[in-house]
Amino acid sequence: MNPQAWWRGAVIYQIYPRSFQDSDGDGVGDLPGIIERLDYVAALGVDAIWISPFFKSPMADFGYDIADYRAVDPLFGTLADFDRLIDKAHRLGLKVMIDQVLSHTSIEHDWFKESRASRDNPKADWYVWADAKPDGTPPNNWLSLFGGVAWQWEPRRGQYFLHNFLASQPDLNFHNPDVRAATLDNVRFWLERGVDGLRLDAINFCFHDVLLRDNPPKPPELRTGRGFSPDNPYAFQYHWHNNTQPENLAFLSELRALLDRYPGVVALGEISSEDSLATMADYTGDGRLHMGYSFELLTEDSSARHIRDTVAALEAQMREGWPCWAISNHDVARVVSRWRAEAAPAYAASTLSAMTCSLRGSVCIYQGEELGLSEADVPYELLQDPYGIEFWPNFKGRDGCRTPMPWDGSAQGGFTGGTPWLPLPDAHRARSVATQEHDAGSPLQRFRRFLRWRRTQPALRWGEVRDIAADGNVLAFARVHEGQTLYAWFNLADTPRTLAHDLPASARVLDGHGLVGGALAAQSVELPPYGVLFVAAE
Repeated sequence: MNPQAWWRGAVIYQIYPRSFQDSDGDGVGDLPGIIERLDYVAALGVDAIWISPFFKSPMADFGYDIADYRAVDPLFGTLADFDRLIDKAHRLGLKVMIDQVLSHTSIEHDWFKESRASRDNPKADWYVWADAKPDGTPPNNWLSLFGGVAWQWEPRRGQYFLHNFLASQPDLNFHNPDVRAATLDNVRFWLERGVDGLRLDAINFCFHDVLLRDNPPKPPELRTGRGFSPDNPYAFQYHWHNNTQPENLAFLSELRALLDRYPGVVALGEISSEDSLATMADYTGDGRLHMGYSFELLTEDSSARHIRDTVAALEAQMREGWPCWAISNHDVARVVSRWRAEAAPAYAASTLSAMTCSLRGSVCIYQGEELGLSEADVPYELLQDPYGIEFWPNFKGRDGCRTPMPWDGSAQGGFTGGTPWLPLPDAHRARSVATQEHDAGSPLQRFRRFLRWRRTQPALRWGEVRDIAADGNVLAFARVHEGQTLYAWFNLADTPRTLAHDLPASARVLDGHGLVGGALAAQSVELPPYGVLFVAAE
């Protein structure tokens, strides 16, 4: 792979449209709002934006249930608005990636309306349909991520249809070549409009086991995973048959062949499987996806050992592909809360972001991460997320990380002139963009300085990662590129640390990164709480 390809080592800023900027006062963010704030995004020093779904949808899952892959939902604007967004982003030097939700649609999609009408219509086999067992129960034991069985009865056909997510999100039948062809044609529509990349939602869910075999049970001590309520039965199974099927690899090659007709376009796959790191390695093999990311760093385990083990395991398996790392997104609690750094100094958020941006690979940064925003506590009566409503109070869902972006300290945070779809916490207004602009030590300013400095360090963008180690709460590793070795230490705790080192005499401290730095003594590295040290050696 070309080391100068724009996406290798890129920092990709995720925009959740509903919560970024509202331009028309209806309380929901939109495409014109994103256009209004693109100068801010470009000034961060990121390379690209990833925009979560803005397509026509009944919004049962806030855009991840698509009713028309080629239309902008009126809530967000128009196709002309999207074209203006592409144009301005490119003029600012930003690449544009968009979500593509290929494995399932909304029940409001015309394909599904036709498919459910009968068993012999032209699209009868476009979704996953199955007969009931003799006693009327579903065809197997597969479960939905959002709770309960993964099968919904459809009286028009007298059959069940599969839904790995909400019952209003029926799964497409990718074993049908017509489905694959139509899917690729929808992707082509956006490639022709000039997008620079695709973030592929739940890409390992496209195929199912054609034999509909039951998933085996999982022992209680292994029932863990990101975003699971303690009482979500989804964690009770090994999901070997309802996703991550071998047929998906051939489809990824078909998708890649299409993308290769558009120079510079990149595909980033979201992967959540029983062995996500192994699946990432498979899916980013030669002729498949350019990049993949999983949820190993989106869990509550913030230990240096967990990060080391995750990176080391992926490096051991990923011989050809390129990873993409994320510690926050629209599906999990914000990282400063999830990793228990809320009581730490504000600069701790910058240290966590810098650590992620220093690993080998590309990086997704979620809006507000640069501000050090904490998870919002949304009361039950204001919840919007069906996942949170279903599992309240054990699991409060995803609304806490989706609250509107605080641009200033006003009542609605400069986000809207109306009533925001989710409330803005007082703590977020106190950390608004306007407030942090005037504080040289704020997370925002540190984030900007670090990304500017990172651009001057080829080893951090493209180098190999070596000697990754964990010593208590300190993560350490080296990045090597064209004869230069860059050593990095990150203290991920609120207590200072001193560690021995055996660096060569030529080692020198690298400054200018904007973080709270440590010191290099003759035989030791000294790190303040949430401190960072970068050292170069030839």
